[in-house]
Formats: sequence, C-alpha cells, structure tokens
Amino acid sequence: MATLKFLSFIVVQLFLVAYNCEGVEVGFYRKSCPNVEAIVKETTKHYISVAPTLAAPLLRMHFHDCFVRGCDGSVLLNSTKGNKAEKDAIPNQSLRGFQVIDAAKSALEKECPGIVSCSDILALAARDAVSLINGPSWPVPLGRRDGRVSILSEASKKLPTPFDNFTTLKTTFGALGLNVKDLVVLSGGHTIGMSHCFSFSSRMYNFTGKGDMDPNMDQNYISHLKIKCKPGDVTTIVEMDPGSFKSFDTDYYTMVSKRRGLFASDAALLTNRQTKDYVLSQLNPHGSTFFKDFAESMVKMGKIGVLTGKAGEIRKHCAFRN
Repeated sequence: MATLKFLSFIVVQLFLVAYNCEGVEVGFYRKSCPNVEAIVKETTKHYISVAPTLAAPLLRMHFHDCFVRGCDGSVLLNSTKGNKAEKDAIPNQSLRGFQVIDAAKSALEKECPGIVSCSDILALAARDAVSLINGPSWPVPLGRRDGRVSILSEASKKLPTPFDNFTTLKTTFGALGLNVKDLVVLSGGHTIGMSHCFSFSSRMYNFTGKGDMDPNMDQNYISHLKIKCKPGDVTTIVEMDPGSFKSFDTDYYTMVSKRRGLFASDAALLTNRQTKDYVLSQLNPHGSTFFKDFAESMVKMGKIGVLTGKAGEIRKHCAFRN
C-alpha cells in the first residue's frame, strides 16, 4: 500500500505540467474561481466520510457522462415532460451521488456565481472520490461547459454493458478515442462498488439459454454467488471486489485472473492477449503500474467530446438547463 501511495504522489507530479486540450486545461479557474478544487474536494470528502460507498457511483457517473455526448454533464439533467433524459436510461437508474454534485454546485455558486460548470464539478468529484478511498489522484484539466441535450436512447445505445465481449468493448471504447490499454485500465474501476445480481445472473443460471453456467467463470465462485443471488433476483446487490470493495486497489485484477470477475465484460479481458497480459502484470502490488495508468486514462477519458469556448452553457442548477 505504501508503494501505491508513493506512485500516486509521483503521478500528480508528472501531470503538473500544464495540460491543454481544446480550451481545457489544468488551472482553468485560477483567476475566476481559485478555490474551486478545494470546495469540490471538501464537499466530496464530507459525503464520502459518511458513506464511503458513494465513491464508486461518483466515478461511474463521470464515466457514463463521458461515454454519451462527451463529458458535458448531460447525465446530470432531469427528464422533462417532452424528453426522457440519460439519467432515466436503465444503465443509469442505479447511479447515486447526485446530491454531492448539487451540494458542490451550490457552494460554488455562492463563491463565484455562474463560473464553474457542472461537468467540471463531476470530473473533480470523481477524482476526489477515488483519492479519498486510497486511490490515485491526478490534475484534472478544466474548462468544460455544460451540454443542453440529454436523450435516454443515446445512453441505452452507447454505454458499455456488463454483457459485452471483447470485440464489442474494443469498438465502443475505440469510437471515443480510447485504446485497448485504456479499456483494461478503466475496467479496473470495478475494484470499488456493488452490482445487482441481474447484471451477471445469466452467467450462473442461463448462459447459453439452456440453463447452464458460464464455463469461463470459476465454478466454486458461482456456487458462492448463488447463495446470494437467486434466479430472477432484481434487488440484491453484491460486492464487485469482495473484501476490498470500499478501497481502490489492484485486487480487481486478482479476481479477474482467478476467473472471478462478476461480469462477462470482466471475463472478456482474459480473451485478448494485450488485456490478459495487463491483468497478470498487476498481480504484484509492488510492481503494479495501475495507479499511474488509471490516472492517465482518466485524464484522457475526461477530454472526450468536451464543450468549450462559447459552446453549451454554465448551468445554474446541474439537473436543469438554464
């Protein structure tokens, strides 16, 4: 753990060279709202200290935001009478932590009204949530503006699913400019959080439609999971990384290497040479590059499809367009 914390420190130092990408840069608010990072971190810390399990949903929320229309805060918008928003798509119905974003936004509107976007707040909160549960930290390029469009069907079509095979995952990530290494690294975010049984129940009870089990999943682990997850169970949740689901670490890769990843998409990492090699390379925590790699991939992901300049808007309330 000491080695991983040291690596986290090194990651921050390496990234402190100014990051610029289409108007997005580290320190974007240095003059207009210099306390933005401190305010978001303090708000996130308050919530995570009370409920550490909020870290995973906040990370997932940023991920889901960036994969649909880019990192524009569209996942934060509520549905309206005439439009069903991303937030109500099935993959997003289990998202939590919107109150963290709203609280940070409220505090920032008092400090520097109309300056900081909701999409930037989400990017910062995701970083801070990971850092607060012993994960890496990284400088977050800022300057995103908020999108005005959020469509349920787009989230349903564009988000990766727990049922995806490697080919589908590669295509989905590749369409956004993320490569195979980003895929396997960002999958490591499954080291924290919980999952509903229905996200992987077919692997236990009906893998090929013949009432069979997934041969690519450890059979003893399936027997263990069946104790908690009965056929048709849509309410029970289980740890994605048993034993350390509240701590950001490399244990996810250990689980995957033992064929104990919950999702078919986790198992898919063992079906490609490059991703399998990466999984196996992270098994020795003292030689792991995961923290550094995760920080780099998160910065890269956070630049997908950003709105800058005069595009979009700076929302007054994150759940509503101005």
